[in-house]
Amino acid sequence: MMKLVKHKILIGLFLVGLSGFSQQKKWTLQACVNHALENNITVAQSENNLLIDEQDVIAAKGQFLPSARANVGHSVGIGTQRIDIGSNQIVIDRTTNVTNLGFGVSQTIFDGFRLTNLHKQSQLNLETSKLELARIKDDISLNVVNAYLNILFNQERLETAQAQLQFSEKQLNQVEELVDSGVQPKVNIYDAEATLSADEQNVTIAENNYNLALLTLSQLLQLPYDGFNVEIIEVDNPSEALLYNTISPILSYALENRNEIKVAAKNIENAQLGTEISKSGYYPTVSFNYNFGTNAFFTNITDMEESLLHQLDQQKAHSFGLNVGIPIFSRFQNKTAVAKSRIQEENAKLGLERAKLDLESNIQRAFTDAQAAFKAFEAAKKSLKSQKLAFENAQERYNIGVMNAFEIEQSRVRFINAESALINAKYDFVFKTKVLDFYMGKSLTN
Repeated sequence: MMKLVKHKILIGLFLVGLSGFSQQKKWTLQACVNHALENNITVAQSENNLLIDEQDVIAAKGQFLPSARANVGHSVGIGTQRIDIGSNQIVIDRTTNVTNLGFGVSQTIFDGFRLTNLHKQSQLNLETSKLELARIKDDISLNVVNAYLNILFNQERLETAQAQLQFSEKQLNQVEELVDSGVQPKVNIYDAEATLSADEQNVTIAENNYNLALLTLSQLLQLPYDGFNVEIIEVDNPSEALLYNTISPILSYALENRNEIKVAAKNIENAQLGTEISKSGYYPTVSFNYNFGTNAFFTNITDMEESLLHQLDQQKAHSFGLNVGIPIFSRFQNKTAVAKSRIQEENAKLGLERAKLDLESNIQRAFTDAQAAFKAFEAAKKSLKSQKLAFENAQERYNIGVMNAFEIEQSRVRFINAESALINAKYDFVFKTKVLDFYMGKSLTN
């Protein structure tokens, strides 16, 4: 009994240890992307669609094979029958039993290449679904990277807010000492306390934004928010080397390799096959069939019938048939089907042109945004440098009593805003360059 209790205690401690480990696990960017791709519902649905398309390919192949069927039937007839015997008629009850056995095979020989094109179309649908799945995975990866960078951004904002809070606490202590020594009036303590309260509120807001960013990523990964955390990556100051000198290589690569362009091109091929399938209605169809059958008959009026097996053996019959169907007038069904298919071809071609224009527009916008983000980042660095010098100078002047509390607070606010602007510009530039890398087919997790 004691061994059993000890065993249970050890198991409980082990499970608690595992639980604590899972709660403390920090997700890396690569792990987040991998988890999203493996567990996303949209990805799972697209993968199921691939399985459906694979079954359609098998079904299309099967259409080339002959079809075979067998039938077994038995019917019973109950009624009356009049029999003339001399001048008299006898009415008797009559029961008949008929047994039928049959087997048949049919094979399409020619159908205007309809089956061939349907098979090609099923394979094309499978290829298109694979490309669509790849496109969905690309979009999900970009969304995860964006959410992850948003966490890093809010983490840095939180650290800045906490640093400002610590500074305000030191500033309050310093003002109290100056007031006690008679260098500054007591009203400055109230100003310092108000500044400290505002900074405490800013920390609370920054913590809330950080938690919301964690919540957004956890929901995107379909993970419980409780205990969810990520590995903090130090995002160094990005350089101009991340920028692309020209948009031409990005456009060339994207137009040739992006999945949305490939899907649009596949849609044109699919529409062209649809036209060929519609044209098959104009062609004659040729099919071959073979049938084998036999039957047996029994009635209660006579007992002269042979046995069941003997009748089935004696009444066997084989039949062969070659059928040719020639379309003459389809009530405009073939004509309208071909016309509609050709219109679908034109729409598919327009869809490809639209996909190219949309892609080019998105890349042009991303390229322009990245250049603007870098300029904003450079300007933010210069602004922070000047605001930092201005604030340090204001501190010195405030400490000797040359500057009042309102003026130094204005200088501090400008310094804080410059810090926030730099953080915003840095992460905005990093994400904009990630978007360009996305269009160039580069890894988003490096």
